[in-house]
Amino acid sequence: MMPDWIITAILVAIKLGFVLALLLTGAAYLVLAERKLLGRMQLRYGPNRVGPFGLMQPLADAVKLLMKEDFIPAQGDKVLFFIAPGIAAVTALITFAVIPFGPPLRLFGREMPLVVCDLNIGLLYFLGLSSLAVYGIALGGWASNSKYALLGSIRALAQLISYELSMGLSIVPVVLMARSFSLTEIVNAQTHIPFALLNPPAFLVFLISVLAESKRTPFDIPEAENEIVAGFHTEYSGMRFGMFFVGEYINVIILSSMVTVLFLGGWHGPLLPGIVWFFGKVMLIAFLFIWTRGTLPRFRYDQLMHFGWKVLVPIALLNVVVTGAILLLLQG
Repeated sequence: MMPDWIITAILVAIKLGFVLALLLTGAAYLVLAERKLLGRMQLRYGPNRVGPFGLMQPLADAVKLLMKEDFIPAQGDKVLFFIAPGIAAVTALITFAVIPFGPPLRLFGREMPLVVCDLNIGLLYFLGLSSLAVYGIALGGWASNSKYALLGSIRALAQLISYELSMGLSIVPVVLMARSFSLTEIVNAQTHIPFALLNPPAFLVFLISVLAESKRTPFDIPEAENEIVAGFHTEYSGMRFGMFFVGEYINVIILSSMVTVLFLGGWHGPLLPGIVWFFGKVMLIAFLFIWTRGTLPRFRYDQLMHFGWKVLVPIALLNVVVTGAILLLLQG
């Protein structure tokens, strides 16, 4: 009989390996799925030359990025220039540690929760790391010593700070209804009815806020190519450029997972296994991200800030008050 600590270490290693492989592979093929879906929406073909149905395109893109020249601005801050893409990618990767992606399994004679680290403050952990992700963008723009990169990073800072407020406020009703900061407990509280049906305003505000947090159309102000070349990553090339986009697409998966966990019932669903329900919902939200990109034009910067501060924040604040009042009445 193996000691408990060895079994625990093996289970954690299995979950870490699964999550790491899933996120990196998922991010690569999410890029391919987006290119193909946008191609169909624009009446053209997406990538279809490398491998059957173009399925080897992510591998070809990775090889191309690895072989490109790694350009470093002569007057830039080299240390910060090196670490900025790593901050963007690593913060996105470690956020998934607290997201439960299925009901517990029996393995080695014991119950294994399908989450790397089941923190009782998992929601606060997610909010903390989403704030840290801003540093990768800010440092990348500052260290490049380029006015276009600096403008992009300043735009990103203002945008992310603004929409983090509405995102955080939209989560408060979820905590009030679930009475826990644990993501597993929040999923268990939605066994019968998902919170998206119980509190549609919180769901809509959170969905719009995470779309802005991912810096995707119509909120892609930090990367507006017709105004500031490419924004905060203008001076990056090769695999450092690739790491920014790995972080971005991992972030799309993580934010889709958070929408699923907080509002769509997580792994709960009839007939099919829980893990199938979870990843099916995540793919549905990721498709919504792509669909939005292919449909809506970019906001102007003043429209972006106006919408965040004068529309989403008041709605989220009002929803917190109304939800709290209703819960107090029901409790009484």
